[in-house]
Amino acid sequence: MRLSANAIVFVLVSASSVAAADKAAVSNTEATMRRSFSTAMPDDWKARLKQDEVQALCSQYRNNPPPKITARILASQQRTLRYPPGGKMIGDWREGEKLASIGTGGQLSAIRPEVPGAPRGGNCYACHTLASSEVAAGNLGPSLTGFGKMRGTSPDAVKRTYEQIFNVQAFYPCSMMPRFGHNGWLTPEQIADAVAFLLDPQSPVNK
Repeated sequence: MRLSANAIVFVLVSASSVAAADKAAVSNTEATMRRSFSTAMPDDWKARLKQDEVQALCSQYRNNPPPKITARILASQQRTLRYPPGGKMIGDWREGEKLASIGTGGQLSAIRPEVPGAPRGGNCYACHTLASSEVAAGNLGPSLTGFGKMRGTSPDAVKRTYEQIFNVQAFYPCSMMPRFGHNGWLTPEQIADAVAFLLDPQSPVNK
């Protein structure tokens, strides 16, 4: 089927209008966010609003990239994985429990902790149920209660759990889960503690 000249012009104008509307929506959203967090500093916004390659690709494909782009994301994010000194990827579940319970993890208002040196939390309960005793748990992500009972503590299970917390996009492109290690929000040692909280049989996650 051949399009008439008028039809071609209509298609081009429609595409241009959609692109302009998308651009305006992005601009309005950014302005609203800036007004909502008026205490944020320019460096805070620079870190939050500038997309890296993976974020840009996920936006471009509405979080459903085609196979070739999916493979590209997986390969690039696998290369970002880093491990604790000595390679110990399971730490202290008690410390992991503390990190998971700190509700300010990743929040823009908490980028600059009031107490110098205060640990950055994972804010894990915002999205997941972990210890069944916690009543203020979110459901954006799957329940992780009993995670260690299901996965065990084999070297492969520990490594996979560590890597997914460090950079989930190395396994699930365009996941909503933060890339805690890749973005430097949690240290490799802290991630190892989070792994212990999920896997250790003594952790309340597995009771």
